[in-house]
Amino acid sequence: MRQVVMGLEESRIREVANEGLGRDDVLKFWFGESDEATPEFVREAAMASLQAGDTFYAHNLGLVELRQAIAVYTETLHPGQGATHWLPRLAVTSGGVNGLMLASQALVNAGDEVVVVTPAWPNLVAQPLIMGARVVRVPLKVVQSGPRAGAWVLDMTALLAAITPATRMLVLNAPNNPTGWTLDREQQATILDHCRQTGTWILADEVYERLYFAGDTDNGAASSFLDVADPDDRLIVAHSFSKSFLMTGWRLGWLVLPQELTHAMGKLIEFNTSCAPVFIQRAALAAIQRGDEITPALVAHLQICRDTLVPLLRATPGVTLAEPRGGMYAFFRLDGHDDCLDTAKRLVREAGVGLAPGSAFGAESAGWLRWCFASRDPQRLVQGVERLRAWLARAPGASTGL
Repeated sequence: MRQVVMGLEESRIREVANEGLGRDDVLKFWFGESDEATPEFVREAAMASLQAGDTFYAHNLGLVELRQAIAVYTETLHPGQGATHWLPRLAVTSGGVNGLMLASQALVNAGDEVVVVTPAWPNLVAQPLIMGARVVRVPLKVVQSGPRAGAWVLDMTALLAAITPATRMLVLNAPNNPTGWTLDREQQATILDHCRQTGTWILADEVYERLYFAGDTDNGAASSFLDVADPDDRLIVAHSFSKSFLMTGWRLGWLVLPQELTHAMGKLIEFNTSCAPVFIQRAALAAIQRGDEITPALVAHLQICRDTLVPLLRATPGVTLAEPRGGMYAFFRLDGHDDCLDTAKRLVREAGVGLAPGSAFGAESAGWLRWCFASRDPQRLVQGVERLRAWLARAPGASTGL
């Protein structure tokens, strides 16, 4: 086994989840997914596909019908060039994580330098490492005081200084998991222009694009690098059906990439998975064609969840938290509980509350906790805060009682 693989860190989120194995009394907010099932019409499309005998291989890049629907969807969010412009730039992948890994396989050689904005979903750091890259982390910074205390912000000067002609690829995720940090269009344009000068590829994980609450864009979605880039820019954007279409367990995503890379990406897919299962692609086709029946209601509900949880956490003594502009997570600190992995495990055992430790997303966020607020019933969030407060009142080492 390669040493880099042996040295990969196991998921600390699953380490915490293992504390709750066999217990049905734990309120589980540790994983990044809603507890709402995929809509029935999407499931029915998958079943109909199986009943029709769709059990054979598909094109490496995905079903033509699905790619056409994704092209229309992309043009709706990022208008101006027409759906036919997007179609030859699309590759369907077996999940967003598979798409991100494929991008690293396509671009990164052993010994290359890759810059990653952190904290980040651990796969974004691990994937270049698996390819033998040297990863340079550029941490977001935390606002320490004032009305935005607890917010994570980008030090643009530090990021641009880290990206040099020696940098093969920049990886960033915005809206960000776990912090809720977002990029605006001016920042994206600045980063893109700098990467053009250095010859650096950008891998943008935009799977939370639609889960955006700031209301300051025309389409309601977060700003995208696709809005500022030219078709031949060194840019790959990763998307997923998981979050915005309630399809986490289906494992389907797509990449938007320069057209000259599409054929080669198809070859790379062949050597990884051959293709995504046809019945899952049929389900995704139904989801994206009837997305207006899923995503707007989901985003509105997530905003209710966010606006339920965040004020309750902010009103809890000892909590530092900023309202997230995007994503599905509240990211916060508990004064006097700096060992977040131990705290998360204790919360499972002693309070019946399942949260993700911030250290799962990098050393920069050690001491923080991530709470996924994608709950079908917002009252579960209220109950979770009540349990947290009761635990804080009696927990040894707590900095404040209630």
